[in-house]
Amino acid sequence: MSPYEPLQGQSEESSVLGMVEFLSIARGILASDAMVKAAPITMLSSHPIDPGRYLSVITGDLASVEASVKAGFDAAGSDYTVYQFVLANLHTQVFKALQGLAPTPIRDAVGIVETFSAASIVKAADAACKAAPVELATLHLALRLGGKGYAVIVGDIADVEASVDAGVREAGATLYQSAIVPNPYEDIYVHLLARD
Repeated sequence: MSPYEPLQGQSEESSVLGMVEFLSIARGILASDAMVKAAPITMLSSHPIDPGRYLSVITGDLASVEASVKAGFDAAGSDYTVYQFVLANLHTQVFKALQGLAPTPIRDAVGIVETFSAASIVKAADAACKAAPVELATLHLALRLGGKGYAVIVGDIADVEASVDAGVREAGATLYQSAIVPNPYEDIYVHLLARD
């Protein structure tokens, strides 16, 4: 499944998300099997990503997701785990962006947060959406990005600044770059939201 196809098995009400990004495809498949067997979770997505890594995305109740992520980490080992997390109370905009259902915004500022890891951008985007009244325009996970991820946030300039700031803080050591574009050119959204 492509990270840009709608995630199956999760309703908008679901608010717990677990992700593990593995350095090895073989270890990722092995660990994903362990994750499903460890607790009653739903595997939303489990597939190779760039550059030769593997990404597993799960949902369920908090205790089950925590146990499943731990089982995946244990099965793969720390040398083959790039990034892992469990997010309770996932912001609804992040869920919609993961499904490719984010609205097409027209706002006066665009913010971008880019991370070295596909999984870490989800946490950064969640923090960004919770920090200010902004819209998450798109969320890209590793596809043709050399393993990186990025989020595009739009809104009023002050809100975008606060939001990007929160995303940068959450990304921490996985941050690659961030930017804020005030008064973007008229057709910017056509290019930013393109999936090809």
